[in-house]
Amino acid sequence: MHATISKHLLSTKLVRQHIVFFTGAGVSAESGIPTFRDAGGLWRDFDPYIYCSASGLREKPKEVLDFYNWRRRNLIAAKPSPAHLAIARLERWHDVTVLTQNVDNLHEKAGSSIVIHLHGELTKVTSSRNRQDPACIQSYPLDKPINVGDMAVDGSQLRPFVVLFDEYVQWEEAERIARDADVFVIIGTSLSVSTSIAFPSFPRMDVPRYIIDPVDYRDKLPWGYIWINTKASEGMEILTDEVTNGFKMYEQLWG
Repeated sequence: MHATISKHLLSTKLVRQHIVFFTGAGVSAESGIPTFRDAGGLWRDFDPYIYCSASGLREKPKEVLDFYNWRRRNLIAAKPSPAHLAIARLERWHDVTVLTQNVDNLHEKAGSSIVIHLHGELTKVTSSRNRQDPACIQSYPLDKPINVGDMAVDGSQLRPFVVLFDEYVQWEEAERIARDADVFVIIGTSLSVSTSIAFPSFPRMDVPRYIIDPVDYRDKLPWGYIWINTKASEGMEILTDEVTNGFKMYEQLWG
């Protein structure tokens, strides 16, 4: 094991690495996008099993669409945080893939080239009958509300292209990417939903793995994650220094 790790450490200092970021609501909090479970988060005022569920969309379509129209309008003025920008800047020296649970477009605004949205995108709409039908997934202006009676191309009710509670998350491609990462970084997720519970176990144990968060979630992670104890933007400064200067925290972990 140590021989494998030493070989990997040598390679990280000499060649372009594939860094995979797994991001959650915390990375967008500094941009003014509300989180969900934190104090003051969305779930304080909105019942997720009504406003973010497929059953809620069927039973109270206007309320659910109004909730998402509000969230979509919030994105118009939202700007990337320093954390988003730092992730995008790493593309100058490394191959970077962002796997995000966020449905905002801030990674793209920051300039990240490869962003996989595990839970969908507020900038798009789709069919209520078959949300994964490529013919029905379309970009949609953020300032244009989705109303009851608006039709998708298949004649069903138009809806946001997001994964609601009780809907399946397609993560096969993202899982493959996580397993092939040279460096894996978790930012801003409480590791409380099925996606975030699963993904930390996908990267290999012999690659540098980090979690950036002011809360210590390492008890939810496989052994070997390095905790950067701060918010996303400051944590990305530390991580950028770590990557630039030869993964010193990682070397120290393994002795």
